[in-house]
Amino acid sequence: MKILAELYRFRKRFPLIPYFAGRLLIMALMLFLLGFAVFGLMKLAPGDIVDQVIMQQMMSSTESRSRIQQAQQDFSGEWAESLRKELGLDKPFYVQYFRWLKQVLVDHDLGVSLISRAPVSYLISSRLLNSVVLNLISLVIITVFSFFLGVYFSSKAGTGPDLAVTFFALVFHAFPGILLLILLQLFASLTGLFPVTAYPFFPFSDAPVRFVFSYSHHIFLPLLAAFLGGVGGTLRMIRATMLDQLGQPYITSLRSRGIAEWKVHFNHAFKNTLNPYITGSANLLADLFSGSLIMEILFSYPGIGRLMYEAVMQQDVNLVLANLMSISFLVLLGMVISDVCLALVDPRIHYGKEGA
Repeated sequence: MKILAELYRFRKRFPLIPYFAGRLLIMALMLFLLGFAVFGLMKLAPGDIVDQVIMQQMMSSTESRSRIQQAQQDFSGEWAESLRKELGLDKPFYVQYFRWLKQVLVDHDLGVSLISRAPVSYLISSRLLNSVVLNLISLVIITVFSFFLGVYFSSKAGTGPDLAVTFFALVFHAFPGILLLILLQLFASLTGLFPVTAYPFFPFSDAPVRFVFSYSHHIFLPLLAAFLGGVGGTLRMIRATMLDQLGQPYITSLRSRGIAEWKVHFNHAFKNTLNPYITGSANLLADLFSGSLIMEILFSYPGIGRLMYEAVMQQDVNLVLANLMSISFLVLLGMVISDVCLALVDPRIHYGKEGA
């Protein structure tokens, strides 16, 4: 009972810590179920990694047709079964999944790629940073422009420029992202103003300053696509929240005291737009990560989305699971961070306290 009493007092004193711990436990459970479901879906797909290896060897063979057919029979027989047994693919999918999970949690090893035989941790670490950097840049740009335009045009509600911006924001919000990427790819190919690839041809270590300028040039069109696709919904949300706040009685009271209009906007109404944005920022980050998959394929960007696509096409289960867990972990962690930031920004929110 004494321990329970101490825990209760700790929970009353630091309500955010138990809430954060609970969210982490829920996140771990969601990752477990997500990995289990994806592993099962991968097993339902026709063929497996051994069939991919056999196909690659058949495609690379330069022998006559009869020799290829004979080799195909050899590969498809005992050799294929022995390879499946060596990789553990002869076991039920749930046995394979729990074996993989034990290897990750106990041995801290993500395994090796079944195709390239390279360590999965190395393949992910070499690609994950590229995707995180690109999506964080997109998130910052969308946030800055959305707040600036949303706050500004909320003071111009009903005017011609406000109606025009609202209309185009709605159009780009509803415009198919893949079609926009294809149009930008065609624009880069026809005009030559921008590269058709989204990553420089030389590494950062060779020339850091030159790499930064070259990288900015290469990712301009992908950033433009992410901006046009994401700014519409965020801008409209901030504008609508500002208009709602400007119609509240406390704003009328502030204006009656002779407070300057810009102070009313930025010192009072603007603060209340942070709550819905923080709530929606996690969904925006998830949309950016999901949308970057198509972008990385079209613009040959070496990110984790492209790595995921290659792993799924080759049915490389180890690489698919590790990729999926990495992306899902980042998205779920972003949601937890957004909830914590919401509690820190809004004093009315007290997680874990009675009567909150």
